[in-house]
Amino acid sequence: MRPWLRHMVLQVLRNSRGFCGSRGQPTPLPVPQKIVATWEAISLGRQPVPEYFNFAHDVLDVWSRLEEAGHRPPNPAFWWVNGTGAEIKWSFEELGKQSRKAANVLGGACGLQPGDRMMLVLPRLPEWWLVSVACMRTGVVMIPGVTQLTEKDLKYRLQASRAKSIITSDSLAPRVDAISAECPSLQTKLLVSDSDSRPGWLNFRELLREAPTEHNCLRTKSRDPLAIYFTSGTTGAPKMVEHSQSSYGLGFVASGRRWVALTESDIFWNTTDTGWVKAAWTLFSAWPNGACIFVHELPRVDAKVILNTLSTFPITTLCCVPTIFRLLVQEDLTRYQFPSLRHCLTGGEALNPDVREKWKRQTGVELYEGYGQSETVVICANPKGMKIKSGSMGKAVPPYDVQIVDDEGNVLPPGEEGNVAIRIRPTRPFCFFNCYLDNPEKTAASEQGDFYITGDRARMDKDGYFWFMGRNDDVINSSSYRIGPVEVESALAEHPAVLESAVVSSPDPIRGEVVKAFIVLTPDYSSHDPEALTRELQEHVKRVTAPYKYPRKVAFVSELPKTVSGKIQRSKLRSQEWRK
Repeated sequence: MRPWLRHMVLQVLRNSRGFCGSRGQPTPLPVPQKIVATWEAISLGRQPVPEYFNFAHDVLDVWSRLEEAGHRPPNPAFWWVNGTGAEIKWSFEELGKQSRKAANVLGGACGLQPGDRMMLVLPRLPEWWLVSVACMRTGVVMIPGVTQLTEKDLKYRLQASRAKSIITSDSLAPRVDAISAECPSLQTKLLVSDSDSRPGWLNFRELLREAPTEHNCLRTKSRDPLAIYFTSGTTGAPKMVEHSQSSYGLGFVASGRRWVALTESDIFWNTTDTGWVKAAWTLFSAWPNGACIFVHELPRVDAKVILNTLSTFPITTLCCVPTIFRLLVQEDLTRYQFPSLRHCLTGGEALNPDVREKWKRQTGVELYEGYGQSETVVICANPKGMKIKSGSMGKAVPPYDVQIVDDEGNVLPPGEEGNVAIRIRPTRPFCFFNCYLDNPEKTAASEQGDFYITGDRARMDKDGYFWFMGRNDDVINSSSYRIGPVEVESALAEHPAVLESAVVSSPDPIRGEVVKAFIVLTPDYSSHDPEALTRELQEHVKRVTAPYKYPRKVAFVSELPKTVSGKIQRSKLRSQEWRK
């Protein structure tokens, strides 16, 4: 344990000895506020980031010791259900034990070394959280991916990241097998399954049962890599965003305390897919604050299942994307009781004020919006207790200095629309991403003057509240899924009917926006039935790339708007859609 933590932990444990209740039973011990306050001060930029930091060792193992000494309510640290009766509960102590066993699997049977990269493509199974912590213990860099990735998506990510291992489930293993021969860096394949072994795969659950419980956590530096996320852009293939041990490990403590408003007594449910950054945001905001992470396997989004779960389990804090809240408020909420729910959050896309008002009116619980990116932790938020301006993303979250700037990086006055930007000079915030891996041009292009340009446009009012206006590029944000138009256009181009295409966002009352494809047909297909051809192209895109990227709207046109140099002007098509 680091010296700066060891002293505080020993002091808390030493001061707790000898206190008994009137009937000879131990009195509830005080919460170790000093330790959490230290993490929070670092998160806020008020104390320096330590040279060495490892989330598993310096946060989870600390809570395990404090939990053992009685400094935390009896809630589990992790609580998983599948909706059909199966249930798993881990204390911090059990989480530590199981994650050390998992770390021995990674370093033993898998032969992974510090700095090696591992893809995690799992549905909402406990093993995702377990292996994430095991990666921290071993210094292995985790690369989460959504379970909708196709063979093409998997091959690109494995080749680009040079990942040496992948862990996935029965349903996804055939896709990996189909392309693994083209991924020379891939050495081991782990399967999370209760069935018989699959040729060429190691059964993770069997290995975990046999693994020893002792493991020495790697002494990682704060700037050492922790995770890589693939994020869609407007041009080219998805980019690799690298985060450090401290940027995620300490970067969410303050927002977890203030925006998510978590304490040691809370049970926090975030419905997000494990492949998205919000799953990591939950992990790194809940556990430093001693809260329990609740997970429902939720094979598909079902409003009634979500509402019944809130009614059945003592969930205190809920986070969903606005799309899900739009679905929830369409149900008859008077039929449900949420006895424990006290705090609700949303992010990932713009929140319609009408949804917020309906949710609050029908449940009595306010809905607090936040805003961030794969490259950052939380940028703006409405912390609990702050006045909410409906439709606003809230105010800048420390340690970030967030401004609205013009295209040259000059700060604009309140009320003017411009680029949402984070000041990175003279001091780069510690909770910021390291870089776009293997892409210095993209990293440089994201900076202008003293600022990192997020790619979003907004205005800031005189009170410091930010109001989202839209993307200044072409990335489509549908139900919080970020979709690069080139990915969809490339998939369409593989069909013989498509001469050329342009993909843009189009407004949608449920998803906020959806993918719309404008398509110029080849002569051989110009006389085909439009409805039948639309369905055929939609199914084609679902097969070629992740299904959530398919165009829900299709328009056949004779030509596409272009610049003098021949570049397609998506902005004209997008403006046309949103003017409707």
